[in-house]
This record gives sequence, C-alpha cells and structure tokens, in this order.
Amino acid sequence: MKRMLSFIGLLLVFLGFAFFQEGGVKSNKPQAVKKPTIGILQTMSHPALDDIRRGTIDQLRKRGFVNGKTATIDFKNAEGDQSNLKSIAERFQNEGTDLNIGIATPAAQAIANTDKTTPLILGAISNPKSAGLVANNAHPGHNITGVSNRTPTADQLKLIREIMPDVKVLGVMYTSSDPSAQAEVKVVRKIAPKYGFTIKEFTVSNSNDVDQVAQTMARQVKAVYVPTDNTIASAMQTLVKNTNAAKIPVFPPAGTMVEDGGLATYGINQYKLGVVTGNMAADVLEGKSKPATTPIKIVAKGDLILNQKEADLLGIKIPAKLQKEAQQKGEVYK
Repeated sequence: MKRMLSFIGLLLVFLGFAFFQEGGVKSNKPQAVKKPTIGILQTMSHPALDDIRRGTIDQLRKRGFVNGKTATIDFKNAEGDQSNLKSIAERFQNEGTDLNIGIATPAAQAIANTDKTTPLILGAISNPKSAGLVANNAHPGHNITGVSNRTPTADQLKLIREIMPDVKVLGVMYTSSDPSAQAEVKVVRKIAPKYGFTIKEFTVSNSNDVDQVAQTMARQVKAVYVPTDNTIASAMQTLVKNTNAAKIPVFPPAGTMVEDGGLATYGINQYKLGVVTGNMAADVLEGKSKPATTPIKIVAKGDLILNQKEADLLGIKIPAKLQKEAQQKGEVYK
C-alpha cells in the first residue's frame, strides 16, 4: 500500500511539473519573440543621406532593435546604380525581410515596385505622392508610410533675395530624371517672380554631366539654386569648383551641402529626419501602427545655415540679421 501511495505521489509531482512547463499557469518569464530582419536600401553615398541612415539606425537601437542582438539590419548602398537598386530590392524580398526602409526616392521606388506586402518606411522622400509611392499623404494605403522632407522653397528664394538683392536671373540646376527635383523646380517656376527672379534651368542626366553643365551655367547667371537632388548632392564639390571660379554662390537645400561649399540654406537636419524614420519603423515592428493608416510625417521647417568662409571667398556680405539668426538658431561654418 505504501508503495502504491509513493508511486501516486511521484506521479502527481511529475504531472504538476509538466503542467507548469506547458504553461498551465502563466509565468512571469518574458516570452521569446522573433528577431526581425530590417532591410535598409540607400540610393547612393553623400553626407545628407548618410546622416539619415545614421539617425535611423541609432533610433532603432534606442528603441531596442540592436543589430546582431535583437534585430538583423541588412544595410545596402546601391551607389546610384539603377540595376543595383532593383537587385537589392529583389534580394530583400527573396530573403523575407520583416520591414524595409528606403533612403531617397529611387531606393524607395525600387522596393515599392518589387514588394507589395512587406512594410516599407520612406526615409525622407521629398514628395511621396508625386513619386507614385502613396495614394496621398494622409492615407498612404497598402504597405507604405514614412517621412517627407519638404524643402521650404519660398524661404529659400527669400533668403537668396536678401543676400543677393541685385540678382535678376537665377540659375536652377537639377537632374532631369529625379522626380523630387522636378517637383521642387515646378514650385520654383511658380513662385520665383514673386521674389523678382527669372529662372534659367540647367539639367544633368548623371553626375558625369555636372562639370560641363556647371561651366556653362557659370557663364550665364550670378547665383545658383539647387533643389533636393541626390545626383547634384553627390557632385557638390564639382559644382562648387566651377561656381567659385566664377565668383557665383550656390544655395543648396541641405546643411551638409552648405558645408561642402554652398553659401546658405534653410536646411532640415538630416540626422533628425533619420530619427523620425527610425521611430516610425519601430512603431510598425512593435505593432503600434500600420503603414496603410499612418499618415506621412512631413518635416518642412529648416534652420538657417551659413558658410561664412564661402561668403568671404566670394566677397559676399551676409546681412547682420541673418548672421544673428544663424548663430542663435542654426549654424555657421567658418
């Protein structure tokens, strides 16, 4: 009888252990979750896009998505090659990434054209609707949402007028195939007369054209405006080499391009754009939001950034009120 009772006791202990192991009673131990794979595709290398990428990855890390530990971040740079963009987007799809991030319009378009289901976060796209990425900014639809860096075009033209009061013809240089640049130039055409400018457009097909086109432009205008354009940004030093030789200032859209030789801009902080991108990606990964119903976040207010060294080189006097504004709220390169 004692043997039977001992056997029954052991059996109860075993069954009780199994019950707890199988989750019959909830444990306080955190449940294991799948480590997500995040694909990041960057169109090409230049400081502005590199800052967006750094901000994105840093913010993902702060939100708990640490590469190699709690997430796999598969970063690829297409180096401006269209075939690379397509093949990398296809690789992301074939390998089954859990979320993708496209930095700059061509990268986002390549992913969007390849994968219609995996969440895609736009990493600072100037005009997502014009680029065919979303139905509209308020209700993107499908698998896409993200960040739009809207260049404050009116503020830029007003800035040029304050610094260059006598300039009548404004050169505008951009890539003919870049949808973001095309959209901004369309706005410039419309509002330039309000600020007393006649614009003269100069287009390039790729970065190899920049040197020759810049030489031609420098003979015909007294100031140059550059919209958001990754090709021009990657060849900024080539552009500035030619405009400096002719003592002509360049007004670009990003602070990194001012640092590379532009004169002034109302620039949006590219790293902060990356931070916003990283937050939106983390929200989707954590199930806090869905791309289709998450509005595009538009960042359109920039800070004044001046290149005093460039002003001195070109013999241009920056108005005192602008110098004060840049020192207090923006940045001055000396």
